Amino acid sequence: MAVPSPLEAALDTAALQCLARGAQLTSLRREVLALILQSPTPLTAYQLLNQLRQHRQSAVPPTIYRALDFLLGHHLIHRIERLNAFVPCAEHAHDHTDAQFLICRACGSVTEIEDDAITQALTQAARARGFQPGRAIIELDGLCAACALNPA
Repeated sequence: MAVPSPLEAALDTAALQCLARGAQLTSLRREVLALILQSPTPLTAYQLLNQLRQHRQSAVPPTIYRALDFLLGHHLIHRIERLNAFVPCAEHAHDHTDAQFLICRACGSVTEIEDDAITQALTQAARARGFQPGRAIIELDGLCAACALNPA
């Protein structure tokens, strides 16, 4: 029996997570998720659409947006607001209410972190000012470790 590739294993895990929630990772959704998982940098909806059209010539913008909505709703990907682009979710078990993203301005990579201390500090600072916080999605711009070591 052949061992599945890391990509196929990730897609199979995603399919099982969808089934556990009573949903199905259709072949189209699986293809879109595969494109996102394989990309070293975030992809916009139109970049995804252009890549998807290489295999599905009939794909139109609503096709990609419906797939992205499903993947977001099932916590398989994240939308990076600053870039208007999508990245895979590094940790499917978290609740997606709070997350932090490190965005490298040199190479474009995005790293997801989930640091409860950051969320707690932000919540505490907001409440001290009478603010009732909801979601806390933080996008931090800077240089990744590799780019910081080798500036262009």
